[in-house]
Amino acid sequence: MRVRVYVDGFNLYYGSLKARPASRWLDLAALSRLLRPDDTIDAIRYFTARVKGDQDATAPGKQKLYLAALGTLPLVTVHFGQFRTHAVAMRLANLAPGQTRFAQVLKTEEKGSDVNLATYLLLDGFDGLFESAVVISDDSDLEAPVKEANRRFGSVHVISPRGPTSTPAGPKAPYQMSHAGSSWTPLDPALLLAAQLPSPLRLPSGRSIHRPPAWT
Repeated sequence: MRVRVYVDGFNLYYGSLKARPASRWLDLAALSRLLRPDDTIDAIRYFTARVKGDQDATAPGKQKLYLAALGTLPLVTVHFGQFRTHAVAMRLANLAPGQTRFAQVLKTEEKGSDVNLATYLLLDGFDGLFESAVVISDDSDLEAPVKEANRRFGSVHVISPRGPTSTPAGPKAPYQMSHAGSSWTPLDPALLLAAQLPSPLRLPSGRSIHRPPAWT
């Protein structure tokens, strides 16, 4: 079966990779093969945005290094959204007597990745480019496109970076994404460790790059 994989980069990072630095040098092609060992991985689309260094000055350099590493994987195409920072009024949690209720804060949001993923999932489906698809994301904004792609073009399997959420009755899969496609599966952290890029890694230019020291 011809399978395309759609990876929500920031959802994957915050759901699985942020707490596991040793898994961040991730080989998306190897991970896709581990997730679908009996199928042919036809293409992998990775959706992200270029990070800023306002909170971590080393973040842009590490991301640039990782994107260069992804560039050595023929199946992987990177699609960029963007970060936007704007001032918003937000309510204060603990008010002192006479203190104003709101404060102006700078809010940075990643924009475009979910829309880009949904667009390519549906366009690829309309073009008949997959028989089945894998979506690695927990973003409930993707519920409708996943549901429609699953109904119209072939089975769509959702891989959840966060896994079940805690409830008083015990761990439970989030309803929206767990019911959108043909299946919903938590991402096994062991697969992340089993799908790491080599270090050093030789680029097409002949230059070698290494896994960032913080990702060990």
